[in-house]
Amino acid sequence: MKNRIVVKWFLLISSLCLFILFGIFVGQTLFFEQYYAKNKEERLSEAIEAFTKTYRQNEGNETKLQELEQTFYRENNAWITVLDHNGYIKGTKDYTIELNGIFELEDELVTYSDDNFIIPIVYLENSFEVSQQLDGLKDYENHQMEIRGVEIQEEFFPYEIILSKDEVEPTPFTMLESGIEGIIYWRNDALKAQFDDNEAYTQKGVYGTIAAVNIPEDYSHFYVTALSNSLFFERIKAFQADLLFNNNPANDNGTSIQDYEQNGIQYKLLTHSETTSNGDTLYFLTMTSLQPIDEAAEMMQEYFIYILVAVIFLILLVSLYFSKKIASPLLNINHTAKQMANLDFKERIPIKSSDEIGQLSESINILSEKLQMHIEKLQQDIEKEKQLEKTRKEFIAGVSHELKTPLSIIKSCMSILQDGVAIEKSDHYFQAMNNEVNRMDRLIVDMLELAKFESGTYKVKMDVFNIKDSIHSVCNQLSIKARDKQLHINLKLKPIDVVGNTHQIEQVMTNFLTNAIRHTPVERMIFISTEDEGNRVKISVENEGHPIDTDQLGNIWDRFYQEKKTQRSKEGTGLGLAITKNILKLHDVEYGVMNTDKGVCFYFYLPKSESSYQPINVR
Repeated sequence: MKNRIVVKWFLLISSLCLFILFGIFVGQTLFFEQYYAKNKEERLSEAIEAFTKTYRQNEGNETKLQELEQTFYRENNAWITVLDHNGYIKGTKDYTIELNGIFELEDELVTYSDDNFIIPIVYLENSFEVSQQLDGLKDYENHQMEIRGVEIQEEFFPYEIILSKDEVEPTPFTMLESGIEGIIYWRNDALKAQFDDNEAYTQKGVYGTIAAVNIPEDYSHFYVTALSNSLFFERIKAFQADLLFNNNPANDNGTSIQDYEQNGIQYKLLTHSETTSNGDTLYFLTMTSLQPIDEAAEMMQEYFIYILVAVIFLILLVSLYFSKKIASPLLNINHTAKQMANLDFKERIPIKSSDEIGQLSESINILSEKLQMHIEKLQQDIEKEKQLEKTRKEFIAGVSHELKTPLSIIKSCMSILQDGVAIEKSDHYFQAMNNEVNRMDRLIVDMLELAKFESGTYKVKMDVFNIKDSIHSVCNQLSIKARDKQLHINLKLKPIDVVGNTHQIEQVMTNFLTNAIRHTPVERMIFISTEDEGNRVKISVENEGHPIDTDQLGNIWDRFYQEKKTQRSKEGTGLGLAITKNILKLHDVEYGVMNTDKGVCFYFYLPKSESSYQPINVR
């Protein structure tokens, strides 16, 4: 048994630990990256909303906006920039080239114009790689430039620029094919790719002489924010291309999230859009790399392999130790349980801990003690049942005796009347029979009532009543009997509300007062009083007369106790005090009888009423 349970616990604990270890490994390798990415999205979404709010509050303050972008990068390790409704970074539309003496090509029609033509150059390839290229553009004024682009909603968006380093004669739209040496070629690949995939748009070409290069003096902030990262700059250009050709995934006044991979590294691109008061739309683009978590996950996998063997070995040792530790008290419990199954309750389990197993051992010990106690109590109950059976037989014998006497009297009277003997006394015999019938009726009623109270199923309905009023009612009912014996009843009552069953308490008082009238000599006193004792009231009925033998005080509550007296009462049934005892037991109150200097005193207690009392039923 011991070996089997130790093996079971060992297998269970080790399997559980290995399962947990496997779960940790799976969580780190499969789900941690997803959790990190999701958490990163949520934090960036909250950060963008906060940035947007602060941006709108400081709109127009370029220095403050630059600080906001730099702070956002430091706090979130993510680049952020703000785009206008055409997808240009806010503040970069000032980067332009101005041409004059231009040729325009549209729908294969070449036209010439003396008007100046301004072209934004911010998103052309390599235009922001190094500051020298920006400053160097000013050296090419009066040089020829060929530009190709697309016109959308009456605004020109260039995707190619061809610049000659040498001054050449105007040869519109042939610069690449002319074989001219020293050509600078810039292109917006994202916009060009979108244009090539959309046949609904036509190419527009512009050829002319550079009249001016407009570059703001302070553009250094772009190197520490959006344009400092070439990948982010490419995503900005791709976003503008999607926006212009109606392929932009951003929702109005909301945030969209894109996943993409570049050079084997995962990135998150979040786009938040808002509509300004003048109806224009601003786009807030944020890009962050997931490379740190990828590297961390790979490192964790390698580290996990190294510690796996050591952890498994430790798990097996710990499992074996705890298996033996847990099995030891269980074996003791099993041994004691076997002893209890053989009705041997002397064995006790040693308690060595206060945990659940120690509590179980203590509970089994308590169970053993209680079983032993209940077995002893059961034996006592068996003895009590035997005594009850004896009492029942005595009760039946007593009832038989009580019914036998009146039946004998009735039978004798009927025989006398049938034989016609002493016809002049027929009224006397009829009265005697009537008295015996009434006596049997009272006996049967009392027997039924006593059986009802002793059944164990009778419920007493409690209510609140004034004890003084109830005692007065009982005294009025029995006043004739008291006057017949010239008895004086002395009342010392207080108008106190008590809790009990009014009818049954009056029955108790009736039995006590009837008993007092029956045993009080002529022209003597009966004293009835109530005493306030805090939360309860004591009710006493004391009569003058002979005291009860001390050794018989405990027996007067028994059935037919009057049979043991020297003179048999013709009024009572011998069940009054037994009924009274059961009523007071049902009320769960203290009661008793004692000899006094004057005679005998019966008393009982009732609880006083409270203002919050509600009627209840008790067994």
